[in-house]
Amino acid sequence: MSPLDDARLLPWTSPDGKPCYLLASDGTGYVARLADEMEAEQMSSAAELIEEACRILAGRTWTPGELHLLAVELNDHLTKVHRVSQSRGARLRLLDDDRDMDGGDDCDGPQPGAGVPDCADGFSPRPVPASGALP
Repeated sequence: MSPLDDARLLPWTSPDGKPCYLLASDGTGYVARLADEMEAEQMSSAAELIEEACRILAGRTWTPGELHLLAVELNDHLTKVHRVSQSRGARLRLLDDDRDMDGGDDCDGPQPGAGVPDCADGFSPRPVPASGALP
């Protein structure tokens, strides 16, 4: 068993882009709390960007520059949210393994997509023409 098997993937990277981990934590220390706060902010910021993207796309009056900026911002936020999901998924697997060893019951966790806004304002993306040009 590797020391990283029980490590928590943190929501930031080193200056050279390598992943950072928290080893041997019960989740109550300073770094764990800081990581929790940063993950919550990243998730909240991503939800706000989804709402903004829905507004921009629903207006159908965007410029190529606006679409490019939106794509860059969505990519950045998606990368951060993916990192959070990897970290939380790994911790859930550890928790589930501990429960299995203790004989604990499974419980229902959060529902997929909970707290994530959708484009329920009537926006429905149009297919891109074969030429790839946007109207």
